[in-house]
Order: sequence, then C-alpha cells, then structure tokens
Amino acid sequence: MDSLRRLLWWMLAGSSGGRNRGRIIVLLRDRPSNAHQIAKELGLDYKTVRHHLDVMMDNQLLTARGEGYGRMYFLSPMLDTNYQVFSEIRAQIGKTQIRATPDGDAR
Repeated sequence: MDSLRRLLWWMLAGSSGGRNRGRIIVLLRDRPSNAHQIAKELGLDYKTVRHHLDVMMDNQLLTARGEGYGRMYFLSPMLDTNYQVFSEIRAQIGKTQIRATPDGDAR
C-alpha cells in the first residue's frame, strides 16, 4: 500500500493535472463513463480528459472496457479497494493548498 500511497501523492499533488485527475477518479467511482461523458460532466476539454485517462491507465489506477469513442473507464481493483487512501491524500492536499481570493489575498 505504500507504493500506492506514493503513486497517488505523485499523481495528485506532484503534477499540475492532479486536481483534474482527482475529480475524474471521484466521478468514475460514482459512475463509470467514457471520455466524452467525463469531459461534459466536469467541464473539461476532451483532449485534456483523454490525456489524464491515459496517464492513469499507464499507472494502473483505471481499467477500461470497449474500444474507440465509447470506451468505458472504471477504477482499477487496486484503487477501488484502497479508495480510502485516495480520499485521505485528497483531503490533505486540499488543506495544504493556498488559494488566492479574487482580490489577490492568500487565504
């Protein structure tokens, strides 16, 4: 599980796409979807979603069924079984991020 924890830290906090990857994981846990459905639901560009799906597939966080446009994505058994680890890391990242307010002040 330590290797999964390290992988998730890198995938969520160690790269610029971590926030969107987290959002995709949450969506797929609730409802397996294809790339078009994910893009529409999350308000993201289709190519951006495809990139994140490919990265997560390469790192065995997701599995897929089908081919082409209708290919459906699911959490991998490893991630599904250890979803609590993902939730803990995502919560920790949210607490440590500094957000800027519209007037430019950090909070």
